[in-house]
Amino acid sequence: MASLGFNLGFSFSNGISTAATPPEIDLEFFGPKPVSDGSYPVDKAKAVSGEKLLRSIMQDNKIELYATYGKVMNCGGGGSCGTCIVEILDGRDLLNERTDTENKYLKKKPESWRLACQTIVGNKENSGKVVVQRIPQWKK
Repeated sequence: MASLGFNLGFSFSNGISTAATPPEIDLEFFGPKPVSDGSYPVDKAKAVSGEKLLRSIMQDNKIELYATYGKVMNCGGGGSCGTCIVEILDGRDLLNERTDTENKYLKKKPESWRLACQTIVGNKENSGKVVVQRIPQWKK
């Protein structure tokens, strides 16, 4: 069978259609404080590009997001408290732009700081790696 020179996003194998693998984003989450040897603990996760908020990815992978106050007083991801702050160390180009909500809560913070509940990881087409510092306000 001749190829027509374009890809429809799926392939045929033994007459059965299979969807193309969606692009993935690799994530690394650095803990807020170093351990005894001076290194920072790292958690890793993967996410399909453009499908989830950073907050959901962290919760799904049981990666600590909140400082003590935020554990008790967070808004549940509604963007109305500002307690889910993270710092994007690498891969900012793989995330959505800051939202109006983020601009409100983070106006005096570095551009690399984001609210996890407002941050979409990927855009359904890109792939790569995002490096996140958890609870950046604890950094010394």
